[in-house]
Amino acid sequence: MSVPPIRLDLRGVPCPLTWARAKVFLEGLATGTVVEVVTDDERSARDLPAAAEAEGYGVVKTERWGTAKAVVITIER
Repeated sequence: MSVPPIRLDLRGVPCPLTWARAKVFLEGLATGTVVEVVTDDERSARDLPAAAEAEGYGVVKTERWGTAKAVVITIER
């Protein structure tokens, strides 16, 4: 049985604070935990996956929520 991802909603938080908050959140989790980071900041949507990978986290996928401006970046700790 797999554990559902944890959602971290950072809509309204501008880049680079999005990555700073996501990184602190991820550091407090067990290895293997999956987190869905939700952002509506275009710069964060572009830069956060690269920052996560540079820190050694696995970026599982990045997707838009339908026609909404929000982007969900799924990261494995």
